[in-house]
Parts: sequence; structure tokens; C-alpha cells
Amino acid sequence: MIKVLLVLAFVNLAFAQDILTQYRLNGIEGIQQRLDLELSDKSYWDKVLSTSDTKYGYIETDMDILTCNKKASSLELHVMDKNNTFHEINNYSAFTGKYSGDKMTEGDLRTPVGIYNIVKKIDKVDSFYGPLALVTSYPNLYDRYNNKDGHGIWIHGLPTNQQRDDFTKGCIAIGNDDIVCLDKTINYDKTLLIINDTEIKTYPSKNDLALILSQLYQWRYSWIYNDVNKYLSFYDESFKRFDGMQIDEFKKYKTRVFNKNEKKTIEFTDISVIPYPNYEKNIYEISFNEKYKSESFSFSGNKKLIVKLNDSEIKILTER
Repeated sequence: MIKVLLVLAFVNLAFAQDILTQYRLNGIEGIQQRLDLELSDKSYWDKVLSTSDTKYGYIETDMDILTCNKKASSLELHVMDKNNTFHEINNYSAFTGKYSGDKMTEGDLRTPVGIYNIVKKIDKVDSFYGPLALVTSYPNLYDRYNNKDGHGIWIHGLPTNQQRDDFTKGCIAIGNDDIVCLDKTINYDKTLLIINDTEIKTYPSKNDLALILSQLYQWRYSWIYNDVNKYLSFYDESFKRFDGMQIDEFKKYKTRVFNKNEKKTIEFTDISVIPYPNYEKNIYEISFNEKYKSESFSFSGNKKLIVKLNDSEIKILTER
């Protein structure tokens, strides 16, 4: 064991010395590309994930998770502690849509299946919805990709003066004391809602997560260093951007951008990689903060990709 540690220490020291030499001789630009390439190595992400709680995927930032199991009529709150480990702290009984299955159209009386954000809180609601409502991001990026419609999917309370059925039109309804407790417990900006017809499966493969993260940085590497063919190889032929741009038009657009051959910096922070509830489809939502700067354009904000993992390769289905 001691010999193994000594070998690892020597390898790391040798790498560090090589990097320092390149920096001494060529400055920061001499090592930047080397470091960018290292971030796309799966072995790096294998090490990162070895000590990460990946119960719901890979999550870098402080995040709470709400999971709704429609079959069990439950809404569970899982909170991340100071060690970035998830713990269930509350389990609420919940009413959901009249019919099982994923929501597809307005008025189909189904609660959607997917990954959602809480976008706002409504304090003043009709008494039918209890004391307050939390508005979800349905339809999300993947819903729009799949041409789903409808709106107004909330987490809300129960009627204070009226009778109600034992199902909703598509929302998630919990007890009034429960919705008040939930409101006081969560930070909306840092809470994900995962909804499924059955139990939310946990602990996705760390190997798959490492593949996705390494290829996310391969995509970034090709972007920074203007390899348009490699960059476009990450996009599925069924790709449709958030604004409806199809793959052929997107390829032409990106080729024009890459042909400028501008020097650029691209930083990713607060990355999350969450498996979509339909696990058999190998769909993942990747979200991160992006800082992009080139000679002609700059951007700072949230970026979201929906990818499919096929034969150890990711393909981007849609992005925003």
C-alpha cells in the first residue's frame, strides 16, 4: 500500500513539474490547453465521483431535491448536508393527476414526468389551492423538445372552504400545514423537483456519470479550440434547439461562427448531471453556469443540455 501511494505521489509530482516547466517557458497559455484536455479525461472524473454522493446524479452546488412518486401518492424532501450528502427529512401525502402516465397536452389530467425547477411562489391564491402555491417550470426544455403543451403545474395546498376530488388536474397537492412547512424549509432557487409515475430510482452508475462529464469537457475542448467537426459530432440528428432551430440549420450557423476562428474562454461551474426519470431511455439533464467570452460575443448565465447516452457516447438532443 505504501509503495502504491509513493508511486502515485511521484506521478502527480512529475505531472506538476512538467506543468510548471511549461508555465515557466511559455506562460499561462503554454499550459492552458493541456489543462483543458486533462478535464476531458474520464479517469479524472472517476476520481472526483469516487467520493461524491451520486444518489440523484452529480451535483456540485448546494441543492435540495423534491421527489414525487405518483403511484405512491407521495412527495419527499431530500436535503443536502454540509458534507454534500442527501437525507430525507420529510415525506408528504400528495394528490396528483387523475390519470397515470406523462402529461402530453393541456387538459389531459396528468401530472408530468420529468425534472423541474420552482420558478416562483404565489402567496395570494384562490382558497381552493390552500394558503399558497409553488409554480414549476413545466413545460421544461425537454417537454418542449417532445412537443408537449399545457401550463400551470403547481405544488399547492388543499381547499380551505370547498370539497375536492382525490386527484388534481395535473398539479401536486399536499396538506396545508405541509405546504407551509415546505415553504419555510426550501430555497426555491436551489430546489429540483423530480416527478415519476413510480419510485424515483437512485444511485445512477458512477461510470456513466464519469463518461458524461468527461464528454461534456470534450465538447467544451472542441468549442474552445475551434474543432467544428468534433464539436458537431456531439449533436444528435434529431437535435432541436430551444427556439426550434433544427440540426441542419444549427450546423450551418455553428460552422459560420467557428470560421471566425476567434480566441475564446469558456468556464463551466455549478454543474449538475441528473438522470431523467425514464431511466431506460438513458436521458440526462445537464445544467451549469457558463461564462463565455470571445472577441465578438460574451455570455454569463445558466446553460442546460438534454443528452442521451448511447454506447458510451453522449448525443445532445436539445439545449438552451
